[in-house]
Amino acid sequence: MRFAIVSKGDTKSNALTDKMMNYMLEMDMVMDEKSPEIVVSVGGDGTLLQAFHRYQHIVGKVSFVGVHTGHLGFYADWGQDEVERLIMALKNDDFEIVEYPLVEVMIHYDKVGMETKYLALNEATLRMTNGSTLVMDVDIRNRHFERFRGDGLCISTPSGSTAYNKALGGAIIHPSIEAVQMTEIASINNRVFRTVGSPLVLPKHHFVNVRPVNSEEYQMTIDHVNLVHKGVKSIQFSVAEEKIRFARFRPFPFWQRVHDSFIS
Repeated sequence: MRFAIVSKGDTKSNALTDKMMNYMLEMDMVMDEKSPEIVVSVGGDGTLLQAFHRYQHIVGKVSFVGVHTGHLGFYADWGQDEVERLIMALKNDDFEIVEYPLVEVMIHYDKVGMETKYLALNEATLRMTNGSTLVMDVDIRNRHFERFRGDGLCISTPSGSTAYNKALGGAIIHPSIEAVQMTEIASINNRVFRTVGSPLVLPKHHFVNVRPVNSEEYQMTIDHVNLVHKGVKSIQFSVAEEKIRFARFRPFPFWQRVHDSFIS
């Protein structure tokens, strides 16, 4: 089996990474940072997001597994005292593959034929670069839905619905549901301006298209990556054809993760 390890970069994570790497090499597993079959992230959920973006160009061919060196996460569910058991399971192919939906972000520019595609594991957000009010015409399936005014928009995946989306009052969605969720960030609603005011959950065959009204420069985040785009004509958000693959070694129900993270 070909593997790669992505570390958070702190002392504890680096030490555990070295330990795992030596153990995996002793087990005749092959270190391959260009085209691994398994990518192990060591740190937390943020480290797994970094690993995903590093290998998203082969997302359909690689599986991810997360080891946490702090608190249990939604993606990093193996403890540092369990790495020997994890490596043995990898060596013996004692796991199954589960797939989670991703958000596809397609940015179209004023210059004809120019476009940029991104994939998000948690969410994509859209704001103004100068902190002023974002004004966007929002279309759903090419039909005008509303003119949004507010701080920004957040479009999340089901697995990312427990992250920033939840803090915005969005719904928590099980990752087996192929959908995207659009949640408003401090929308303006008064006698003059009005938005739907509620998160929208869209199935796979629907998509959201937003068109600029008041500016040509926007700040967008794709998970932890911050980007500035100019000359934007429209941005389309939808369920991606690609999916992220996780190596699952034991039952860890999604609702149990939600309970452990937010209740117990």
